[in-house]
Amino acid sequence: MKISIIGTGYVGLVTGVCLADTGNDVVCVDIIKEKVEAINEGRAIIYEDNLEQNLRKNLKENRIKATTNIEDAARHADVIFISVGTPSRENKSIDLGFIENTSCDIGKALRNENNYKVIAVKSTVVPGTTENVVIPLLEEFSGKKAGSDFGVCMIPEFLREGRAIYDFMNPDRIIIGEYDEESGNVMAELFKNFSCPILRTNLRTAEMIKYASNAFLATKISFINEIANICELKGIDVNEVAEGIGLDKRIGPHFLHAGIGFGGSCFPKDVSALISSTDENGYEPKLLNEVMELNERQKLWPVKKLKEIFSDLKNKKLAILGLSFKRDSDDMREAPSISIINFLLKEKCTIQTYDPKATENAKKIFGNRINYCKNIDECLNDANVCIIASDWDEFKEIYDKFELMKNKIVIDGRRMLNPEKCKELNIKYYGVGYKNG
Repeated sequence: MKISIIGTGYVGLVTGVCLADTGNDVVCVDIIKEKVEAINEGRAIIYEDNLEQNLRKNLKENRIKATTNIEDAARHADVIFISVGTPSRENKSIDLGFIENTSCDIGKALRNENNYKVIAVKSTVVPGTTENVVIPLLEEFSGKKAGSDFGVCMIPEFLREGRAIYDFMNPDRIIIGEYDEESGNVMAELFKNFSCPILRTNLRTAEMIKYASNAFLATKISFINEIANICELKGIDVNEVAEGIGLDKRIGPHFLHAGIGFGGSCFPKDVSALISSTDENGYEPKLLNEVMELNERQKLWPVKKLKEIFSDLKNKKLAILGLSFKRDSDDMREAPSISIINFLLKEKCTIQTYDPKATENAKKIFGNRINYCKNIDECLNDANVCIIASDWDEFKEIYDKFELMKNKIVIDGRRMLNPEKCKELNIKYYGVGYKNG
């Protein structure tokens, strides 16, 4: 099929590259000229495993290109994906500005088109958005009618950052929210070669499935972090507890790794948007509110430990390993490291950091207020305490490197290290959900 994708952020670019990889003719659209040039030169504008390699392969085979011209892209396409950002406003509600602008632009491009096309919303939007915002704007600016002149679908994404290519090509399920049967049939044809269940629903059900999925996973993370805090008080290792409850088929082992909370572009934003969207209905989602509040508290767990160790943090040299919100990603959005560093800067600490991929994004946040190191050794050198804030694999076997520190004290916010091995090496170890110290 001929595919156009409006928006070349994380979801848009991954979707475009993967659909090209499955034999489709893809045009990616963005209003930022530098992004378009980078894509056409084979440079991925985000860090994601295998993304740049696959982009270059499909450019060479003439299956993908990028443009700033939305009208040309719309004329090109059988299916037009809307994959623009839906950021949070200050009050945590969803900002639909990019969705609205894109819907208007697509509508204008459709005005002189006679071929049937499907507009598929890939952006994460609160239930009712496709019906109440996207379709009216498409109809107004095109002068055409949804369901007869063009189709509309809502296709939520379920991609993990760092594993997005794999997840797209090996989905657990594909959800097709359809305005009408013909619209859904086009999308079912596009995804027919994927070996997973395909669930066809109405538009707002598809929108809700995305929010409910993220809300459940966020809840599971906050749950195990709450259990970890209780385990620490009781002298129990939460990892053993997680293993035990994860063997229950009703619970499962996934997302039961205790740590310092979730971050990224999805969970915080989507759960907050869902909470905010219930205000107009007069409903208070108490469980989801507590999930978010507990997550914010959990981000500062390392600070709590620091204050137990030192009565005064001023002028202490702290090494922070990991800046991104998770391994295999350069994404700093809502990363726990931000909360930790901001607190420690107020305490007049000296902070030296290392992250394999996120340093450049961190510089946009902290500027020259912290030190950015080229490797683990440089980061740990002469530090009073090491805080592990992201779960990069290279942080797992670094026991000998703690000899570089002034004090061999480790606050492990991701449970990367073996506490018993730390004890053998006289490393003072504090880990989430473990009888510390």
